[in-house]
Amino acid sequence: MKAILLAACLTLIAAEAQAISRYDPTRMSCGRLQATIARQGAVILRYQSTRVPGLPLYDRYVQSQQFCTMSEVRTRAYVPSADTKSCPVYNCKRPDNDRHFRRRFLHSN
Repeated sequence: MKAILLAACLTLIAAEAQAISRYDPTRMSCGRLQATIARQGAVILRYQSTRVPGLPLYDRYVQSQQFCTMSEVRTRAYVPSADTKSCPVYNCKRPDNDRHFRRRFLHSN
């Protein structure tokens, strides 16, 4: 019985992970891209790097902090879109605690 329950839980987790939509932001206007993220809550955006030809870039972009894990914060990011090189969006990142530690340590000595 435990094995069946565990298998059911793992299936639900896998289904949730597959449910996130993927988009190429360079095929959408910035406004449409932002509206899509707002409507869906979280999406994956995949596009080509402008600095390194042929290098695909991708990340998960979110509508609000509730789509980040407890150890992450929502931060502003910029992606290319069909009508601008820098469309403002948000993604989740882990805070850089080492930087804050170094700043406090250097100022206390």
